[in-house]
Amino acid sequence: MSLDITPLVPAGRQVIEAYGDGGFVIAGARYAGSVIVLPERTLAWTVAAAADVTEFALAPLFEALPPAEILVVGCGPRFAPAPGPLRPVFKARGVALEWMDTGAACRTFNVLLAEGRPVAAALIAVK
Repeated sequence: MSLDITPLVPAGRQVIEAYGDGGFVIAGARYAGSVIVLPERTLAWTVAAAADVTEFALAPLFEALPPAEILVVGCGPRFAPAPGPLRPVFKARGVALEWMDTGAACRTFNVLLAEGRPVAAALIAVK
């Protein structure tokens, strides 16, 4: 007997299928470099290192509709602390900032997306 444990995700959602080799496979499309992933679309992101993640770099997330209540940031191949000024910015906007390595961020985003949570991800590509 086998059980299918693939989460049911509504059509059109941006499920992260793979990461590595300097990019991502999201909803069947290959993206080179870092990305911002919203439930219904994926955007190229110019950030290449955790130290470069700023409020300005994350501006597309603040413009997204509907707004995300949870932002999952993948900071690269290994965990590095979030820049200090980011947390208060997100707290003031009512957004929970979840900071982790890129692999964990991909998995976390997919789970939250499958649960129907208002989530977005900012993911730094890893080799």
